[in-house]
Amino acid sequence: MSGIKAKISGVGMYVPKKVLTNSDLSGLIDTSDQWIRERTGITERRFVSEGESNSDLSAASIRKVLSKTGYEPGDIDLIIVATVTPDMVFPSTACVIQEKIGASNAWGFDLSAACSGFLYALSTGVQFIETGAYKRVLVVGTDVMSSIINFNDRSTCVLFGDGSGTVLLEPSTDDAGVLDFLLRSDGSGGQHLCMPAGGSQRPATHETVNQELHYVHQSGRAVFRYAVKLMTEVCQEILKRNGLSPEDIQLFVPHQANSRIIDSSVKRLGLSPEQVLINIDRYANTTAATIPIGLAEAEAEGRLKSGDLVLLASFGAGFTWGSVLIRW
Repeated sequence: MSGIKAKISGVGMYVPKKVLTNSDLSGLIDTSDQWIRERTGITERRFVSEGESNSDLSAASIRKVLSKTGYEPGDIDLIIVATVTPDMVFPSTACVIQEKIGASNAWGFDLSAACSGFLYALSTGVQFIETGAYKRVLVVGTDVMSSIINFNDRSTCVLFGDGSGTVLLEPSTDDAGVLDFLLRSDGSGGQHLCMPAGGSQRPATHETVNQELHYVHQSGRAVFRYAVKLMTEVCQEILKRNGLSPEDIQLFVPHQANSRIIDSSVKRLGLSPEQVLINIDRYANTTAATIPIGLAEAEAEGRLKSGDLVLLASFGAGFTWGSVLIRW
């Protein structure tokens, strides 16, 4: 190893301007604001407008990072995009973004790990910095979930929103940096959260469209049970192997899927409410974008200070889950 450590030197977010409240949804399906809030903690979410794409959201969040850090698009070496809702199957959204922002010296690729995508992509980007291969890596978590939710299924359509968050990774010159990561997957859980059609196994046909197989399908109870258990365990493991306790963490940024999942995980970890970032009420589940959006908001609110220990955790389709420990 080179001894180089990777740090997050900039963070930015972008969400569409269109707001859809619970009351708005109650006019589309059989639900209510109270039903949604009590079961999920969500009050509103952002949806793209017609003609607004994943790469548009991503480019906007990237430009905010570049503006904060003072870099030009040509200074970027690599773009890693975590998403399950790319602009198209190919080319990659990373390539679309590269052209859109004018990052002519960068290459890039997409990474698919659903709600854990950002942590997978962040950990991947860290390797390119730590090996000395690159100096500036953009890691984007971005999804347009409104494109794959079924408005005839109230159990899933109320859960999701659209958004993008980006971090810039650079070599650290002090104690700041990504200290550790633990990533896990278990393919046996894939049946509980998936989009059944649209891939090579079940290409789009009139039949798959009529059967509504190109939308998110979720077994809510199974996902809830596994999410609480596995997110808690991976956080406990990463703290233990770094000689830390929950009291040492200044900020916990969990994946924002359901307030009940967050509350149960926080209780099991022994964290206080003051240590936890929660914004699911305003954005719902933006899949790969939830954690970088959370980081961007925490920074804007002054909740991230130099030297703070930050714990990230996620759980998503695959099943995939993981945790990342950072010194800010």
